Amino acid sequence: MKFSCDNNLLCEAITNVSLAVSSKSTIPSLEGILLECSNNTLTLTGYNMELGIIKSIPVNSSKDGKIILNAALLSNIVSKMPSGIISFSSDDKLLTVIRCNDAEFTILGMNSDDYPEIPQISEDKKFTISCDNFKSFISQTLFAVAQLDTIPVYTGTLFDIENKVLNVVSVDGYRLAMRKEAVDIDENMRFVVPGKTLNEIQKLLAKFNDEEDNQISIKASNKHIIFEVYGYSIISRLLEGEFLDYKTAIPKECTTKITVNTKDFINSINRASIIINDRAKSPIKCEFKSELAKLKCETSLGKVQDEFKVSLDGADVLIGFNNKYMLDALKASESDKVVLELNGPLSPMKVLPLESDSFLFLVLPVRLKDN
Repeated sequence: MKFSCDNNLLCEAITNVSLAVSSKSTIPSLEGILLECSNNTLTLTGYNMELGIIKSIPVNSSKDGKIILNAALLSNIVSKMPSGIISFSSDDKLLTVIRCNDAEFTILGMNSDDYPEIPQISEDKKFTISCDNFKSFISQTLFAVAQLDTIPVYTGTLFDIENKVLNVVSVDGYRLAMRKEAVDIDENMRFVVPGKTLNEIQKLLAKFNDEEDNQISIKASNKHIIFEVYGYSIISRLLEGEFLDYKTAIPKECTTKITVNTKDFINSINRASIIINDRAKSPIKCEFKSELAKLKCETSLGKVQDEFKVSLDGADVLIGFNNKYMLDALKASESDKVVLELNGPLSPMKVLPLESDSFLFLVLPVRLKDN
């Protein structure tokens, strides 16, 4: 294999493809990037058996071929090379010479036959949505994905398309996050994408500026899914299992409706959280009464009380909640004001936008001695 290309272009591709490379594996090839050179095109692949990222870039090739190079070593070499044209040359013994200006490295590659086969995705289920919408789907739901695999399907996010409405839902047993959007998709479909996959896609999307109305293409089969965006193909397995019936889990009625300034609520919880840590745990007590929210918390580190103005419609209520869970929901709202719907001290708290139904967060309350 022999080719040359722009070093900055190659460095960007290596950095992004490396998101899917195993940092430590009993299979050496999984710690590498597969480079395939053919017809003046270089295709780079990173794959860890659960997530794969593929990117093709233009090169000037004089000899086609394939080789696996250790991702960490390759990234380190290319990123520290000077700007300009970089060249690669591999021989039959897999020795690879990398040159750029006066710098030259020789490293040993691995046989491309050792690289695992990438799953093929049928196009039975295919749709596109804007990158802006997809970014908000992830940012407003990923925080509620379960971190423990007690129920494996909850370590992923549900994509549920029904009657041209896409509901994206994450749950972890203590909270629920849902993002909703009308989509121009005729077919109903339902699948669960691992949270780790969405986290890597979020990192990738953050590297690009959406000056144009860019789209992300999604193709799903029974066991795998592929996302295509900015010239990258991100392939992931899907999670199997029975996901929560989220529609029945969401309370239909409420006895108290409170409009709060999101920043005021976040600042108040942050102040109360100063005396909460792993050794000194305690729920925050919040009394919504008339036009005030009064927060109290007491741990072995001390006591705190705070208050801020709200607009209340309905019955007064005293409720307890986990500071982190409530903060995550408020930050993910990305809104100046939110509406809290409560149905007494022991029912889940709903966090909703002020003027639409684009998102919904549920936070389970903590039972207080007062209750």
